[in-house]
Amino acid sequence: MSGTQDDTPRSIAESYPLLSRVALPDDLRLLPEQELEALADELRGFLIETVSRTGGHLAAGLGVVELTLALHYVFDTPRDRLVWDVGHQAYPHKILTGRRDRMHTLRQKGGLAGFPRREESEYDTFGTGHSSTSIGAALGMLAAARRKGERQKVVAVIGDGALTAGMAFEALNHAGSLDLDLLVVLNDNDMSISRPVGAVSNYLARVLSSKFYTTVKEGGKSALRGMPHLRELVGRWEEHMKGMVMPGTLFEELGFNYIGPLDGHDLPSMISTLRNMKDLPGPRLLHVVTRKGKGYEPAEGDPCVYHGVTPFNPATGKMKRGQKRVTYTEVFGDWLCDLAEQDDRLVAITPAMCEGSGMVAYSQRFPDRYYDVGIAEQHAVTFAAGMACEGVKPVVAIYSTFLQRAYDQLVHDVALQNLDVTLAVDRAGQVGADGATHAGNLDLSYSRPVPNMVIMAPADENECRLMLQTAYEYPGPAMVRYPRGAGPGVAVRRTLATLPVGKGEVRREGAGVAILAFGSMLAPALEVAERLGATVVNMRFVKPLDEALVLEVAARHGLLVTVEENVVRGGAGSAVNEVLAAHGVVTPVLNLGLPDRFIEQATPAEQLHDAGLDAEGIQARIESVLAAQGAAAPPSARSL
Repeated sequence: MSGTQDDTPRSIAESYPLLSRVALPDDLRLLPEQELEALADELRGFLIETVSRTGGHLAAGLGVVELTLALHYVFDTPRDRLVWDVGHQAYPHKILTGRRDRMHTLRQKGGLAGFPRREESEYDTFGTGHSSTSIGAALGMLAAARRKGERQKVVAVIGDGALTAGMAFEALNHAGSLDLDLLVVLNDNDMSISRPVGAVSNYLARVLSSKFYTTVKEGGKSALRGMPHLRELVGRWEEHMKGMVMPGTLFEELGFNYIGPLDGHDLPSMISTLRNMKDLPGPRLLHVVTRKGKGYEPAEGDPCVYHGVTPFNPATGKMKRGQKRVTYTEVFGDWLCDLAEQDDRLVAITPAMCEGSGMVAYSQRFPDRYYDVGIAEQHAVTFAAGMACEGVKPVVAIYSTFLQRAYDQLVHDVALQNLDVTLAVDRAGQVGADGATHAGNLDLSYSRPVPNMVIMAPADENECRLMLQTAYEYPGPAMVRYPRGAGPGVAVRRTLATLPVGKGEVRREGAGVAILAFGSMLAPALEVAERLGATVVNMRFVKPLDEALVLEVAARHGLLVTVEENVVRGGAGSAVNEVLAAHGVVTPVLNLGLPDRFIEQATPAEQLHDAGLDAEGIQARIESVLAAQGAAAPPSARSL
């Protein structure tokens, strides 16, 4: 690995002489092919050095260094469209497309996004962050090009994990029925299928993609057109032979010309095969096998841990971590294990987020009651609904941003049938460096209108555990949405106690202003209330709302303030407004929450400050309304 993390780093020209000459893919294509393997080494070293400083997604990018070089070397990007799936692996792409000198700003406020982003570069042809979108987007680009009478080459790069999602197969099915020259590169980094990689499979890939083979194959079909029985025999022989030596039968049946598997780290083979496939007509699929974390021993040894990293020492791989605090995710994982010991009806389901959702210990201790369904959020929710029909108690652990992808299943398959499914919704609210693609800013707005739903938002770690148990014992669909990371630091009692459904609590008595806080916003609300002498209510339940408490508080305060880490439109504050309107209560209400725009990557604190949801922002908005009403702020009020 090149580069160090000392106080006097060398210039990029000294550390990475070849990479320093490549600012854009046009520069890359000027290099002789024999220099590309050395460039791959430098690119990998620069990636390790950069991510060691900023943190981010590492193992996936290390695995596609050669693939990225080969694609940009063979194709005329950005005129030829390159569409990355998910985007975890797109850092080498960013480095080669004019952003090398800004990589130190990765995932920081005002810096480079952690995923492809159209506004950032013309080389980022499709913005992403969720998986399995690349094939559909690439197919749409080709269809649009045909509509405009343009000849365009489009490549979709998708991983084997992303291929588990239904929408990827929907796009493959559609592509096979269209006469469009789509190239799909399947980046397969599953170790279990590494055996077919080697000289024989690379040779087959090169032969099957060559113009000679294609010409003979098509010529043979023409010659045999008048001998249908013989032609059918030869066709069956060809397919059976390919099916015996390659896993491409499925793709061939979908209408794709399948090539592979190919060693994704063999640059010469990659380049020659891509050149051969570049001008082939119709849908083609190139299957490449890569190794996550390639070239960096710690990441190769544990690609899961090094998938997403905090800043680390590149020499040792040791990550730099702050003071350890219990996270909401860990609270969920502990609760899940504790409850499973007591109730054998419990099963846990995740759409490919075992580690992220805190389910590793559960999956190891209760493997027969654990289901990872792959990147298939829709199926995860309907699968849980089917289990609930038979008296099992499913818990679906899912990120807020990914529950969006299963909305119809939430409505039609779970809520409409009033099935007993518990949804543990992680990453609700702002998520920091992953930015807008992963923010959980909409879940209250899209779940609150759904009949039969119970929705809870914990204010601290212990309350999160109580709510999870409450949701589990509730005989219908119930959702607990909790933030990413640690809470305010409240100790968690390892009990299986519950909360009364639909009941909030007054946490501080005051006068004049009442702040109705939902979930994570309780802590800043209490801070503001101390300065303003305000009342604070921990609402706990978004649905059913504690209407009696809302009306009682409204009757004795001159200003109601709702605050939530969800968009204002359609959120918890809107629920309060609806209750007041239904009862004919006319009183000033200030609804605070996330704005009607996407908030890009930054630290969570910076994002909340940007949204006006830190203590400073909440206090300023309240004081502004009081001033507009002509009411002086209470004597105890003071500026931050």
